[in-house]
Amino acid sequence: MVKPGVAFGDFIIKETTQKRGRDFGEHKEGIRNYFLPLFFAGLFLILFARLFFLQVVEGSYYRNLSDSNRTRTVVIHAPRGIIFDRNGVPLVYNTPGFRETVNGKTVFLSQSTALSMIANGNNDLEVDSLREYPYKEAFAQVVGYIGQISQSELSMPLYAGYGANDVVGKEGLEQYYESSLKGIDGKQLYEVDATGKLVRKLGQGDPIPGKNITTTLDLKLQLAVNEAMKDVKRGAAIVSSPKGEILAMVSKPSFDPNLFTMGQSYRPASNSSYFTVQSILDDSQNQPLLNRSISGVYPPGSTFKLIVASAGLMYKIIDGNWQIKDTGILRVGNFSFANWFYTDYGGTDGEVNVVKGIQRSNDIFFYTLAGKVGVDKVSEMAKKFGLGASLGIDLQGEASGLVPTQEWKLKNIGEPWYLGDTYHYGIGQGYLLTTPLQVNGWTQAIANGGTLYRPHLLKNEQPQIISSNLLDTNATNLIREGMVESCNPGGVAWPLFNFEVKNPNLKIDGKNILPVASASSDMRHVVLACKTGTAQVGGATTLPEAWMTVFAPAYDPQIIVTVLVENSGEGSNVAGPIAKQILQYYFGK
Repeated sequence: MVKPGVAFGDFIIKETTQKRGRDFGEHKEGIRNYFLPLFFAGLFLILFARLFFLQVVEGSYYRNLSDSNRTRTVVIHAPRGIIFDRNGVPLVYNTPGFRETVNGKTVFLSQSTALSMIANGNNDLEVDSLREYPYKEAFAQVVGYIGQISQSELSMPLYAGYGANDVVGKEGLEQYYESSLKGIDGKQLYEVDATGKLVRKLGQGDPIPGKNITTTLDLKLQLAVNEAMKDVKRGAAIVSSPKGEILAMVSKPSFDPNLFTMGQSYRPASNSSYFTVQSILDDSQNQPLLNRSISGVYPPGSTFKLIVASAGLMYKIIDGNWQIKDTGILRVGNFSFANWFYTDYGGTDGEVNVVKGIQRSNDIFFYTLAGKVGVDKVSEMAKKFGLGASLGIDLQGEASGLVPTQEWKLKNIGEPWYLGDTYHYGIGQGYLLTTPLQVNGWTQAIANGGTLYRPHLLKNEQPQIISSNLLDTNATNLIREGMVESCNPGGVAWPLFNFEVKNPNLKIDGKNILPVASASSDMRHVVLACKTGTAQVGGATTLPEAWMTVFAPAYDPQIIVTVLVENSGEGSNVAGPIAKQILQYYFGK
């Protein structure tokens, strides 16, 4: 007997299961039929897009990259322009050499070193001209040297277009006239094989050398000044013309700039102050890279009395007849201000007018005169003579110095200006700070009758006037007379007394050049005008700064000589003999 319920139920269940199985299998089969065509179509689109990007969008880049794999560009560095002295003598040379880049640092290589490296398979060297400084320490700060451009320099507009491995002027004329001295680099194009070996030259663009410059410097005079300063540990000397030409500029200590430029194999002379670049950089006490002639600031001591005298005469506060009695000590309340002559020797100078005040460098006279003129007028005159501001010499790093005023002291020190401040100011002490270049500048202005010219080192540059009519004829004559008397017996600049040279070519005129009695007919007496300075600094155990500034001949000046020796003693004793040696060379040559 058949059981329809159970059979029906089993039938129904079986049929349902089989139907679902057939539907799922058909669905999977449909996916397989479309997946592979879609996959390959997508892959084709990706490959096509990539090929389009590489060949069309980035095509030029990869073509250049392909070319570079078989070509090499070698830079031929342009030789820098030559720096000449005023007579056409080169102060620098360009010698054959090479350079390479090691860890981002440009390294100079001598020709012999480079050729040895090339022979050993080093093909990464670049042809270059090494900068050689034949006069080594004598011109280091004024001519300067070259070196790899720094990151800070790369960000300056002046160096737009320079690369990270380029070489630029680092100090002195090399730095200031960088845009003229630097040439335009050339290139050589080579074909290379898969190993990088040169196959053949494909072409060359020649470098364009930098422009030469001719300076106002006198090589022989510079060497003579350097020789006169040979025993100076720290100091400066400047020789200029009455219209601002710098004839010589020396700063001590100095260094051999070839250490920076002639490669690691270079060795300085045995008497050099420094034997490595690192020793130069590490000497923070003496700072050999500092050009003290323009960047060092010092109290000028008694050389400033020339400006105080100018203020008194030009503001009509005194005349040539005004005088004071030297009492040895000037007392103000509980304070006393002594004259050097009284302190050192117990003497006094009696009645002192402006000529005698300069001749004897009398402190009592200039304390009194500064008090009479007043701080504001003294500062006003100082600024007219170029103090407190850059004179604009064509060198980087010129300092401005400091001209104090009542307002300045209140703002910066927090105290009012006292009469004692004025007395110290009147003898070039206190808050006043100047550079040797500024001292040379105001001496120049007195020498030429009252015109301050911008100091410059580029020859044939039209003289530029900073200020004029600083002195009238009367003031010029009185100040010059005091300076002439200072260089004669009775004055204070004893090394320059009766200054004589052997030079029969100097024409005796009875005023500037005089005959020397009881001497060879070849001997001449040159009339000088000078002012010493002894500026106290630091404590009682610190030696003062020694100054001497002089122009000659006194009534028809040709040169102005200014000498500073740091922490050395009295101006007449230390700076005086150096100035004398410079003058002897100049007038005896």
